[in-house]
Amino acid sequence: MTGLFISQLVLNGVVIGLTYALIAVGLSLIFGVMEIVNFAHGQVYMLGATAMLTCVTVLGLGYFPAVLLATLVVAVTGLLLYATVLRHLQQGEFERGIILTIGIGMVLQNGITYLYGAQPRVIDTEFSFIYLEMGGLRIDLMRLLTIGLSALAMGGLYLLLQHSRIGKAMRAFAQNREAAFMVGIRPAVIAGTAVSLGIGLAGLAGASLAPVFTVHPAMGIPILFKAFAIVIIGGLGHIPGAVLAAVLIGVTESLVGGFGPVALQDAVAFFAMIAILMARPEGLFGKGVRV
Repeated sequence: MTGLFISQLVLNGVVIGLTYALIAVGLSLIFGVMEIVNFAHGQVYMLGATAMLTCVTVLGLGYFPAVLLATLVVAVTGLLLYATVLRHLQQGEFERGIILTIGIGMVLQNGITYLYGAQPRVIDTEFSFIYLEMGGLRIDLMRLLTIGLSALAMGGLYLLLQHSRIGKAMRAFAQNREAAFMVGIRPAVIAGTAVSLGIGLAGLAGASLAPVFTVHPAMGIPILFKAFAIVIIGGLGHIPGAVLAAVLIGVTESLVGGFGPVALQDAVAFFAMIAILMARPEGLFGKGVRV
């Protein structure tokens, strides 16, 4: 029974860890290419969930069309944010980037509060309240779909970065901006694509998890700080490190919640971050701008 219980906790942890990974990878991608710490990333996650709410309850779409549309809406929003605000940031303007993204996050959160109110809402889809059992393990179908979408998105991002021209250009731009500019890589195109992708991944996380949790304007704040902790643990700008750290944190949180006080779950990521920073200030896989 104990072994089955632990396996269930690990499975639950992998589910939430892959969701953390979507958010942390987007945050890491934006930092790796633009060297901007996006303090609006949690509100972007919330925007994806709110867009999902609108697609299901107002437009009457099913789960998959709603997730796709909500993710596209958030990705386009990211592109607009870059075109109107973030493109004006110059290299080295770290503090200005923090202030700008905090302002963007406040505008998004208060705008959604004005339009939708602060009351938490629940989304029901055609896959809600369906549970699967595999080898004694029980999992909500909605969470299983989240695993699939997360794995698909991260696999697609890997292929994009490793095998496409735009992906190779992003990697080159992250490693050496001056050299990339000299060989004809256009910074505006690369940076805009990176911001749109990173924000779109956070939107996908919010949209896919919206039917699992309640949707409200403040839902992105806790996930934002946890994503920062994950990115720091993995190494700033290191995408594989962010994925591994996210899954480890998700599994550890689940185990702590299963065998210890539930109140300690949210502290796990920050305990780990403090320990890692004391031992390796650059993170598990080193700092820098590796993508």
